[in-house]
Amino acid sequence: MDHRLLLLGLLLLSPALAAASVSDEEEPLIRQVVGGGDDNELELNAEHHFASFVQRFGKSYRDADEHAYRLSVFKANLRRARRHQLLDPSAEHGVTKFSDLTPAEFRRTYLGLRTSRRAFLRELGGSAHEAPVLPTDGLPDDFDWRDHGAVGPVKNQGSCGSCWSFSASGALEGANYLATGKMDVLSEQQMVDCDHECDSSEPDSCDAGCNGGLMTNAFSYLLKSGGLESEKDYPYTGRDGACKFDKSKIVASVQNFSVVSVDEDQIAANLVKHGPLAIGINAAYMQTYIGGVSCPYICGRHLDHGVLLVGYGASGFAPIRLKDKAYWIIKNSWGENWGEHGYYKICRGSNVRNKCGVDSMVSTVTAIHTSKE
Repeated sequence: MDHRLLLLGLLLLSPALAAASVSDEEEPLIRQVVGGGDDNELELNAEHHFASFVQRFGKSYRDADEHAYRLSVFKANLRRARRHQLLDPSAEHGVTKFSDLTPAEFRRTYLGLRTSRRAFLRELGGSAHEAPVLPTDGLPDDFDWRDHGAVGPVKNQGSCGSCWSFSASGALEGANYLATGKMDVLSEQQMVDCDHECDSSEPDSCDAGCNGGLMTNAFSYLLKSGGLESEKDYPYTGRDGACKFDKSKIVASVQNFSVVSVDEDQIAANLVKHGPLAIGINAAYMQTYIGGVSCPYICGRHLDHGVLLVGYGASGFAPIRLKDKAYWIIKNSWGENWGEHGYYKICRGSNVRNKCGVDSMVSTVTAIHTSKE
């Protein structure tokens, strides 16, 4: 069924959805389709849910005024999660550790992809090249690099817009594992502190530590610097600092990197052959995501978050009224107490290609094989 017809049906069935006011900070594409609805039940239970939320996630506020403000934001996010649930019924949306943040605060603090599609494609004329077309016959129906040792532990970027560095380090961790057979957990902080390359013609593509960056720029930096230290030698602090890179402590080096075409079969083939892939995504639904296969009827393709593609599945659980959905498996950098133990699933397939821009910015990296112990 056409998604627009389904959305029209939702509105006809629930006229109140279109009538209620919605925060100006809501995703514009969502605002024009779905409103708030009857808030009575949410209002009655909100304070109880908020108390549970505060206890579960160890939240504390400086005074009564701040507590009252965060409760009001929490109530707004309960309504927002309900709207997301209507638009994304094959996933589960609700209270997460980000439920006391406005959408603007969340974007400013926990996202950090600073680029345009044009800036990304311009890498084709620089250090990167377009990935060659790979054969797609014989690809497995399901594949997950976590089952093969090429994915390190879920990490937590904290309140620093450094998602791009976690995406880049995860791709290099996987490539280094394929080259050496060792899972070396690599340093994001080295890139946060030391990688500040900018293109004056495209300022939004700058890597600027906690202010955001771009994975292909990070790979270019690693080519020039020689590689990454381990997380143990250069630990993560979650804030901008002076560069303390020690070339003698490099444990993983980049041989080359490529950008992959906006083609799901080629993305899958590159994933299977080269290891986990650095990708960009629109994170509009991720603040309220709890689990399941996210496949929103409407989602923008403006990319604002860097993540790691580690696998895919042929079908994922969905409510009985919906068909099972093929999906991508994405490793995030918000800790294990978000999503499915730190992971996110988003739908893929011929009828939902490039959902939330997931296919638009994909890069693969090859590591140099060394005999260094």
